[in-house]
Amino acid sequence: MNEFVWEFDPAEFATLGTHGRPGERVFLFQAGANGEIVTLLVEKLQMAALARAIATALEDLARPGELPPTTPLTEPAEPAFRVGELQLAVDVDAGVLVIEAIEDERDVDVEPRRARFTLSRELAARLAIRIAEVVEQGRPTCPLCGYPINPEGHACPRTNGHRAPAR
Repeated sequence: MNEFVWEFDPAEFATLGTHGRPGERVFLFQAGANGEIVTLLVEKLQMAALARAIATALEDLARPGELPPTTPLTEPAEPAFRVGELQLAVDVDAGVLVIEAIEDERDVDVEPRRARFTLSRELAARLAIRIAEVVEQGRPTCPLCGYPINPEGHACPRTNGHRAPAR
């Protein structure tokens, strides 16, 4: 296993943002410390799963103190790599959460790059909230089939495409 290309221990900020309109959005995870920033291309579902994992992990730690403000993406937000795997670990003794991001192996011919971010309880809680906010800004889901409803309409398979459900 290779070394971490980026390691923020501790991270001063961690956030999620997007580029593009709903249905065509690109999700960007960004973290940094000491003036260094890394931006990673992530999937919406990866981030939603991370937010749930953070919420569960925080139950094992002391209650977070005052949460830091939400940090917007620092532009230009050019991703270093596409994340194929996200891992979350909890250091109960130190009271921190550690996120490891591993480059999607389909994108490289060599050892995938890795990044590690150590987050305080407060920063982790803020990140989980930010992820939920960003994910909820997406397209509404169809109440019949669960697929997203695009701005131009939705041909619901449950109605054989004869009528679009109301938004």
